[in-house]
Amino acid sequence: MTNQIQQIALRWFDAFNTKNLEKLLALYDDEAQHYSPKLKIRQPETNGLIIGKEAMRNWWQDAFDRLPTLQYKVTSLTANSDRVFMEYTRQVQGEEDMLVAEVLEIKDGQIVFSRVYHG
Repeated sequence: MTNQIQQIALRWFDAFNTKNLEKLLALYDDEAQHYSPKLKIRQPETNGLIIGKEAMRNWWQDAFDRLPTLQYKVTSLTANSDRVFMEYTRQVQGEEDMLVAEVLEIKDGQIVFSRVYHG
């Protein structure tokens, strides 16, 4: 099971780095929740939390449009039976690299909750 959870994380990175929004969203449950400090800043009305694929679609499409050079470089994956803790470096041309940690909670093979932490 741990290997399957890690595979979801690797597919997540591949979809994100290739800007394949449909592949990224396919990893999520329809009612999944996503929390990010960047959401809190860019969309204060969300208090950092969005729910559902449509909200995620809008959020990530905006990020892909604003930051065409955005890439995530995996530094560590730690998984158990229902979650994976991902550490990665956020890289954008012209910006300082940012250390990021993110937890994906998995149920029935799909992400149901994701939380981002910036270092």
